[in-house]
Amino acid sequence: MKKNFLFVLLLSISTIVSAQDTQKPVKSDSKDSKLSFGVKGGYSLSNMKFFDTKLDSKSSFYVGIVAEQPISSKVSVQAEALYTQLGGKESYWYEVESDDPLLNSFSGNIETYFKFTQIQIPVSLKYYFIPKLSASIGMNFGINVSEKENTDQTMNARDSQNYKNIKTLNLFPFLGAEYKITDHFFADARYHFNFIEANKGALETKIGFLQAGVGYRFK
Repeated sequence: MKKNFLFVLLLSISTIVSAQDTQKPVKSDSKDSKLSFGVKGGYSLSNMKFFDTKLDSKSSFYVGIVAEQPISSKVSVQAEALYTQLGGKESYWYEVESDDPLLNSFSGNIETYFKFTQIQIPVSLKYYFIPKLSASIGMNFGINVSEKENTDQTMNARDSQNYKNIKTLNLFPFLGAEYKITDHFFADARYHFNFIEANKGALETKIGFLQAGVGYRFK
């Protein structure tokens, strides 16, 4: 699946770039050719797994800035800087039985929360099918600024520590789409694939996530 995605990624970029030879370039004095800036925010839903074991999803929010530079009437390059969190939850039931009458049997549920606070830098190539609707393909560079592992038990015991062996820089290839509601407001969504290993240790860890939100571009 990874090879197929990379093939589609390279083919898409090649096709779009090649197509620009037959398209009319954006006039240099047009407002549509200027670099635009904006702000955006929205909802994030991440899915984390260890080897083939999927954890419960983690919901979060993201907020940041966006810049877009048109390179033709159909194609533009976009870069962003976002603040968000990724992660997941692992839970299991434990039970300890004792035959010693002086000791009590006990059981409970253990829940472990993984929370990775990131500064993300998505860079994408956008293609406009119509002036208001575009599709994008790109790579998100996620830089961890905090990696936490919190464990809660039903017996009110809590353990919080740094999660070890996670890579400082995580790479997330993505596909997305954007719709311009007005000249200023837009809505977008993208899915980041979990093709690239996020752990530098022996425990295979992969994270994929969906982002959907709204934004405002200054004119």
